[in-house]
Amino acid sequence: MWSTCTALVFALVAASIFTPAYVLEFCQNISPECHSDDNTASNSQSSSHTVKSKWTLNASSLMHDLNQFRVSCKKLLEALPIDKVDGNFVRTVKNCIFSKSIPTPLKGPLRLAAASKDVIEGILDLDASVTRSGDFLHYASGGRLLPGSVPLAHRYGGHQFGYWAGQLGDGRAHFLGQYSNKKGEVWELQLKGSGKTPYSRSGDGRAVIRSSVREFLCSEAMHFLGVPTSRAASLIVSEEPVLRDQFYNGNVKAERGAVVLRLAKSWFRIGSLEILSQSGEIDLLRKLLNFVIDEHFPFINPDNPEKYLVFFSTVVNETAHLIAQWMSVGFAHGVCNTDNFSLLSITIDYGPFGFMESYNPNFIPNTSDDEGRYSIGAQANVGFFNLEKLLVALIPVLTQTQQKQAKIILKGYANIYQMRVHQIFKAKLGLLGEDEDDNDLIAFLLKMMEDTESDFTMTFRELSEVSAKQLLNKNFTQMWALDDLSHHKHFSDWLNKYLFRLSRQQDDSDLDRQHRMKNVNARYVLRNWMAESAIRKAERNDFSEVELLHHILSSPFVTQETAEEAGYAARPPQWASRLKVSCSS
Repeated sequence: MWSTCTALVFALVAASIFTPAYVLEFCQNISPECHSDDNTASNSQSSSHTVKSKWTLNASSLMHDLNQFRVSCKKLLEALPIDKVDGNFVRTVKNCIFSKSIPTPLKGPLRLAAASKDVIEGILDLDASVTRSGDFLHYASGGRLLPGSVPLAHRYGGHQFGYWAGQLGDGRAHFLGQYSNKKGEVWELQLKGSGKTPYSRSGDGRAVIRSSVREFLCSEAMHFLGVPTSRAASLIVSEEPVLRDQFYNGNVKAERGAVVLRLAKSWFRIGSLEILSQSGEIDLLRKLLNFVIDEHFPFINPDNPEKYLVFFSTVVNETAHLIAQWMSVGFAHGVCNTDNFSLLSITIDYGPFGFMESYNPNFIPNTSDDEGRYSIGAQANVGFFNLEKLLVALIPVLTQTQQKQAKIILKGYANIYQMRVHQIFKAKLGLLGEDEDDNDLIAFLLKMMEDTESDFTMTFRELSEVSAKQLLNKNFTQMWALDDLSHHKHFSDWLNKYLFRLSRQQDDSDLDRQHRMKNVNARYVLRNWMAESAIRKAERNDFSEVELLHHILSSPFVTQETAEEAGYAARPPQWASRLKVSCSS
């Protein structure tokens, strides 16, 4: 049984590529800032609390007047070429990175459905009271431009479901400008759902309430889970009718338009480089690469002839880490196309995502994904595919020697991913030090979870909350996930090995182990049924559950009375299994 579990490689890892250790060492040496940290999830959670305390302490210096708030597009406009053709009409765009594009205001009346105080105050230096003003409604929905804004739509391409799709671009998003905050951070502001652009193809440039609620909640939830992600500042809803065929079955109905004000350090993605390479715009490819490296990879010497190779190595490393973090919280992106993969290795473009409930490597969150290409268990393989396409895009700016080295770096991706998954899942089980049987212990647990359809999130959380004595006695009263797991015929064998492994950890008390595990095993994630419940209310102008979820998911590792009363850590309701999420938004 144990050798079988080893072969599964956690039932998570794409193990088709095995690379010598020297390749990994080369990858790490060429990219000095890439490293692994056993306590990443815990540290990320702690850092988010640090940010919150900073803006609390400096509350008196926050801006109360939106007229004081300015963004700038100067750096992008000076460094990168803009489309010479004006207008939002759909067209093929060449020889530029952006097109100027004016947002189309949502038709009122407008309502603020949600706002993130952590973003508004902690990133944008605004007092949260400004979100209650009419000015904010207009600025955050595209009806009025922020001082300094020159709205832009980004041109990019991408491989969608494995095939080159040609020109894609921001079809319903408008870049507003960069904001430099008091902490010295530079954030790019973007509206999503703000109307047509030259890249809208056959779309109307709008987003609807259901997809916008999901994006707002999940981007903030992922941040507080410690997963690198874009952020969401606000969600504005309107009465504007937007026609959607949600499941592409001919059932078109009118929904309501909404706009999310979202932020990221950069919105450049693999597809940003692909479109230039595919179009033969090599000088522009080099210009964009230099800009991205100068702005976002400061440890890379711009005069280093190997800089593009170091850049590629960094993206390979950080993409492997990001997907390992997705897996650690049971997150399936749903549409892992190259146009949805950030060059900064953050989670962007929340569409038909899903948090896995019953552990199942074949979990598919997107009903539009008929072949299961983007199932949760395939995400590591898809990451490799996308990095292959990034390498293809970089070939015109690499020497032949560098191309060979880049292929070696890419082969190291599987090892980096496996090492990171191993570290993360050891932490989730509270394991310290190294033991040759740890792989087996983790893999065997996941196989039992798959066989018993045990809940992914709550199994690990309840292991964090249960005492060693309770484990020994198999006392799982009010621990529904562990109770499900305990019905596996090999559970006792696994439990004995787990308890023995814990007993050998010197100077590690049961309370220390529980505390450590609670910091990396969330009690609450944005399950589809929770989002759906909030969406149904929001569509009736009741935003109470959106607010409740936003509050609870901002502290996902802390047991909260209101969350327990709402059933957010209970067994999912029966109707949850019937929910479907598609690409339509």
